Amino acid sequence: MANQRNPPGNSPTITDHRFVTASGVLEDAIAAGAFPGCAFGVLAEGEVQLQDARGRFTYESASPAVTSGTVFDLASVSKVVATTAVAMLLYERGQLDLDTRLGDILPEFLRGRDTSDLAREIRVRHLLAHNSGLPPYVEFFRTAFTPSELMSACMRLQLEAEPGTRGEYSDPGFILLGRALEVIMGEKLDTFSSREIFTPLNMEATRYCPSPEILQAIPPTEEDTTFRRRRIQGEVQDENAWVLGGVAGHAGLFSNVPDALRFASEVLDSLASKAAKNNLFQATTIETFEMRQGPANSSRALGWDTPSANSSSGRYFSPRSIGHLGYSGCSLWIDLDARIAVVLLTNRTWPDRKSQLIRQVRPAFHDAIRQAV
Repeated sequence: MANQRNPPGNSPTITDHRFVTASGVLEDAIAAGAFPGCAFGVLAEGEVQLQDARGRFTYESASPAVTSGTVFDLASVSKVVATTAVAMLLYERGQLDLDTRLGDILPEFLRGRDTSDLAREIRVRHLLAHNSGLPPYVEFFRTAFTPSELMSACMRLQLEAEPGTRGEYSDPGFILLGRALEVIMGEKLDTFSSREIFTPLNMEATRYCPSPEILQAIPPTEEDTTFRRRRIQGEVQDENAWVLGGVAGHAGLFSNVPDALRFASEVLDSLASKAAKNNLFQATTIETFEMRQGPANSSRALGWDTPSANSSSGRYFSPRSIGHLGYSGCSLWIDLDARIAVVLLTNRTWPDRKSQLIRQVRPAFHDAIRQAV
């Protein structure tokens, strides 16, 4: 199981002179307005080497300081820490066949479709690999105001390409994947992932829909002036996930650095312990899900991303690495060969979504970390 077992609320700050350059990258990023604050951590050689934080919740001088245990909105990092992890568990338990057609799990997806509609050929594997042919993003929340309305709109989507032929990141694909997994589990994504993943790994800070009493302890992600028309703090920033009640296959999870490192540690330990029975995942499952799925221009594995040209992981993560980004400015990268994991949590969308400096910060930060370890 994971190596770092400290309660998230009492997570120690671990600093090391080796990481001065990496910390400097983040300090410069805050000064440049890339994000007001961040928490970050490194796992290497089976131990947590670094847990630290910089900056504040907002750019105001009186704003609370970020700590190594501060909880952030993970945005699309939810896709691996929750949705993909659930798929991995169901797969190794024999409850999920990656080649099952989506329509066999969700009959509503086929309703009204012609027998020749290529959407009938979408399989679970396509959704995980982001090569289903579904559109990359749809503002369902503009016209769908309840979970059922939004899910129905997603079910009616038309394909933009034949399944398996185009690699294009798709939020709707993971919305549908999350719903399909719930049908297989017979329960909601949040309850299953909490019981089967977060609780066994002592990920006490990780959850969907944070309770009201802790909202102010979470950095805000945005001053929303167009949709909810309020400060978004402690509730999922993604509008489609919000309409879905805060629990969705593509977004909605909140967590902190210690918990993300616990999760990464479990992935690495499971891969190294091929005969172990006390690990959450089997090594063969990780080996299946780490494999790129195609087409040739896609860096996507099953649920996970892998390094590509100009990757956010920088220049030094091995080709055998898996990771994911979040729109809010969060990321998790795990080098399966070097047995190194790096997590960076920020609220780069504060106070609005204009800044794109995170694109330069991430690779520079990861390069500095990898040069240090």
